[in-house]
Amino acid sequence: MEIWINPACSKCRSAITRLDAVGAEYTVRRYLEDVPSEDEIRAVLDRLGLEPWDITRTGEAVAEELGLAGWPREAEARGRWIAALSAHPKLIQRPIITADDGSAVVARSEEAVSEALSRGQG
Repeated sequence: MEIWINPACSKCRSAITRLDAVGAEYTVRRYLEDVPSEDEIRAVLDRLGLEPWDITRTGEAVAEELGLAGWPREAEARGRWIAALSAHPKLIQRPIITADDGSAVVARSEEAVSEALSRGQG
C-alpha cells in the first residue's frame, strides 16, 4: 500500500493517522518532491477508475494560470491533462492510496481510508 501525500495537507495527515491507528503497512510518497511520471499518473487513474480532470485541484493558482477551466474534458484531451498533472504535481488531489489489490482511492475522508484498508494489504 502506498499513499501519495503533501505533508502540509490536513486530509493527508488525517489519513496517515488512521493508517497508523490500525497498524497498516504502507509507504509514503511525497508526490511534490517525488513527482509522478505521466505513466504513473495514467496507472493511478486506471486504478481509481477516474479521468485526470476528476483528480485535478482546479482551485490552485497554477490551474488558473494554465486556464484549466477552459480545457475540454474528453478523451482527446486526456494526455494534455496528464501532462499538466505531472508538470505541476500541486494540481493532483490528495491523498491517494494505492492498495496492494490493484485498486486506489482518493482518501479525503475517513470512509475512503477505511475502504482502502478493507481492500487488503496484499
